[in-house]
Amino acid sequence: MSLSFIDMVNVLLKQKPELTAEAIRDMVDEKKRKVGAGYLTDQGALFLVAADLGVSFDNVPKMQSGLKDLYVGAKDVTITGRIMNIYPPYKFTKKETNEQSSARTLVLYDKNAKVKVKLWDKQVSIPEEMGLQAGDVVKVVKGYVRAGLDGKPVVNLSSYGALEVSPDDSDIPPLDSLAMPVDDVKEVQDSAIITGIVNANPRISEFVNQRGEASKSLQLQISNESATRTLRAVIWNVDESRVPKVFKTGSKVRLVGVRIKQGNPQFGNGDFELHGDEGTILEFSGSQQDVDVMPLRIISVGEETGRGSFFCLAIDRGARALTLTIDNGVASQDQLSAGTMIECVPSRIFGNAVTLSKEDSYLRITDDDPSFPSLGKFEVKIKDITAATGEPVPVVLEAIVLQAPSTSDVNLKSGDTVPVTSTLLGDDTGQIRLVGWRNQSSALGRLAVGDRIKLVGVTVGMGREGNAELTLRSYSSIVHLG
Repeated sequence: MSLSFIDMVNVLLKQKPELTAEAIRDMVDEKKRKVGAGYLTDQGALFLVAADLGVSFDNVPKMQSGLKDLYVGAKDVTITGRIMNIYPPYKFTKKETNEQSSARTLVLYDKNAKVKVKLWDKQVSIPEEMGLQAGDVVKVVKGYVRAGLDGKPVVNLSSYGALEVSPDDSDIPPLDSLAMPVDDVKEVQDSAIITGIVNANPRISEFVNQRGEASKSLQLQISNESATRTLRAVIWNVDESRVPKVFKTGSKVRLVGVRIKQGNPQFGNGDFELHGDEGTILEFSGSQQDVDVMPLRIISVGEETGRGSFFCLAIDRGARALTLTIDNGVASQDQLSAGTMIECVPSRIFGNAVTLSKEDSYLRITDDDPSFPSLGKFEVKIKDITAATGEPVPVVLEAIVLQAPSTSDVNLKSGDTVPVTSTLLGDDTGQIRLVGWRNQSSALGRLAVGDRIKLVGVTVGMGREGNAELTLRSYSSIVHLG
């Protein structure tokens, strides 16, 4: 008899569809208890169970078993698959014994299915010891299958099992063949590989994960080549060391091992979303880890972030506007002002968003460079401001407050309520509305009719009625002219 235990279970399930794999597992265990420990293997007990059910394994051809054949309760499982993701190890305390334990997860796939393999304790270091990486073919020997949180089979590998490198299997497709562009995302799916274009400034945000630990997420928008379809992507529990220090909007990206979810129309356009985690592989073209010295001119010094840093607006030699988040340990708001020239080595550059943290950044104030674009390059008159779509463009404007600021509360799609203040400004060429949200709302609320002000770093957008509108940003500033 050449059938494996899994093959035999599948034969039994096919002939007795009213049974489940779990029920068969229970019958096998019961048969071993009745006969007596040490007399039967799982496979031997299954022969007796099949006889009780009137099922014979005679003349049954050997079936090719793969990842799709796994079922919860299976023991002594040997499978072969190609690695898609290798998760970092994590430690925890067992509730039953209060002992320290460690685990990590691999995601394997073959031509028919994908499965998670959990390595326990002594097996945790094997991927590094063997030099394993995504795309390698491995064999898991003597694993056992339990249900994951989602009810799907998870292969577990303890000290009784082994992980071995296998010769490359031509029947298992390579990673590259599984990659799909944004346009091909059409259904919910686990462990997908998605390629696209970064079409907006990515950002790293802080949050508290499900274990109650402070963590970070990488959020970005990924589009197709023509930018006619864009998907939101979030990589949870991201390790910042795996994210390039520099990459530009328009860079190509490949996300290996993300979950495709149906988006919530309350928080976006309702299209699919991509969700990854600490095991997701991030590949960016046109990125770099080394950051060059950047000469910049400060245009506006904005508000505090509330996290030990503050916002600024600056321009480079090509007059490209950059938003700066500067740690208070690098420089203070009092040291910088509109027109100040600086040289800096940032921690990170995402598109036009620049971060200077105290751990790995440098900033010094330099002498003025007359060849560098000045504040005057961004000065406009109201008649020259037109509504535009796309990335907001910062401007500098002198104007008079024509109406008393009005504040109202606005309900967002997220369910939050935020204050919004607006007023009407005028110069010798026309009038335009100025809006401030959240913290900027209070700054507008302090204006009075007749105030002469200079707005630095406000952005031009489209108002509700399709007219041009100015918005005060976190990096904007209001200068009273007397």
